[in-house]
Amino acid sequence: MSGEVAVVTGGSGGIGRACAAVLAERGYDVVLVARNAERLAETAAGLGARFVAADCSRTEEVEWMMAEAGEPAVVVHAAGILDGTFVSEQPVEVFDRVVEANLRSAYVVTKAALARMKAGGRIIYISSTAGLKGMRGLTAYSASKAGLGALAQSVAAEVERDGIAINLVTPAPVRTDMIDPESGLLMWLLEPEDVASAVGWLVGLHPRVVVREIVLRSVTKGPFAPEPVGRRR
Repeated sequence: MSGEVAVVTGGSGGIGRACAAVLAERGYDVVLVARNAERLAETAAGLGARFVAADCSRTEEVEWMMAEAGEPAVVVHAAGILDGTFVSEQPVEVFDRVVEANLRSAYVVTKAALARMKAGGRIIYISSTAGLKGMRGLTAYSASKAGLGALAQSVAAEVERDGIAINLVTPAPVRTDMIDPESGLLMWLLEPEDVASAVGWLVGLHPRVVVREIVLRSVTKGPFAPEPVGRRR
């Protein structure tokens, strides 16, 4: 895969950075994308990757980013935010912001990527188990990730005939800056490298193989169970 372009959105965050590292090891020309240019530049330098600072929910910025990146063979969409609270306490603006960052961004990035992607290309969305079963107190996040799953299915129905693969990687909570260990919710966390290993496996698949979704959860007992964070309520 040496020289083929791999775009990783959310590339300065924990999961995005881990995915980018795996792709760089595979010989891809990795292009990191995020909003924070300073943090992005630092991450890119550490990986030997290129970077483009852009807000993935903004059409003009994404189109410019894709033009700078080149013709992507792989897109890993890991951009997103975790925010929100109970509906009774949550302003509508928070819901809008989360859906824009998590779901609208996926649509905008997908549209821009497909305009440049050839047969054999692959788009991998990083989702969350919160989209499989809505989480109490995280209405906006759960709704956005459930929508991401439906988006992936719809896009796959359109583009698999063109030789483009669509995958979802759906992890339970992962040890990143998004997770508040003092939130009160007891969690056994995956590591960013666990998610990246699934991405690495997917990009190695032959294009004839369909894998719609990979769901990752941590073990909670036994010798490989991590120490949980939070507490029982």
